[in-house]
Amino acid sequence: MIDVLYCLWLRQIRGFLRARGRVISALAQPFLFLMALGLGFAPVFRKAGEGNYFAFLAPGVIGAGILFNAVYSGSDLLWDRQFGFIKETLVAPVSRIWILLGRALGVATVALLQAVLVGLLCLVAGNVFPGAGQIGLALLFALLIALIFAFFGSILGSVMSDAQSFSQIVNFVVTPLFYLSGAVFPLQGQTTFIRALAFCNPLTYGIDGMRGALSGQSIVSPAFSLFILTLTTALSAVLANVAFSRIRP
Repeated sequence: MIDVLYCLWLRQIRGFLRARGRVISALAQPFLFLMALGLGFAPVFRKAGEGNYFAFLAPGVIGAGILFNAVYSGSDLLWDRQFGFIKETLVAPVSRIWILLGRALGVATVALLQAVLVGLLCLVAGNVFPGAGQIGLALLFALLIALIFAFFGSILGSVMSDAQSFSQIVNFVVTPLFYLSGAVFPLQGQTTFIRALAFCNPLTYGIDGMRGALSGQSIVSPAFSLFILTLTTALSAVLANVAFSRIRP
């Protein structure tokens, strides 16, 4: 089983590194978020007495990079189905959950590499220098976010058959998840409806947990966020396995 996990994990890593355009866009997109939103809203945030907007925005930018990178990995599964690679893996004498887990770990590793690089830039821009323990806790939240949305991408890649419409469906789903996660604006003071939607969103707990780990400012307890994210990861793995099981060799 370890060999299966390693091979599928390594395939995701190599596939990402070989696609130079994908590497550049994965790093450039969070940077553009940071510059556009940070430079635009920082004066307003400061005048409102909320402090350093770059420090507030850093976990949101990291979470956004993980979210988009992990969910779009579902397109790889969709193309693998169309070009026959999945058929070759499905006839192997191994449980399908191991195939899913290997892919998810590879996607999560890529997302974490991106999160580390972008996170360093964000923290320097926000003049925030956390300790090793705080960084380790933030990386744990980042890992759980990556696994959740890697499994979510696998669900979409398993049930969809049209590669052209994949990006449209993903944008339709992912955009509200990002903006209703507290990544860009504080959830304190928002309407009850907005807060209810936000706390139904697993990304909210990941970003709030990272923000609490890095700056000590969080809406809910980091332990509670870890609990919610762990449950959501397990549930998304089960749902991804169900969707993946519907694929026939």
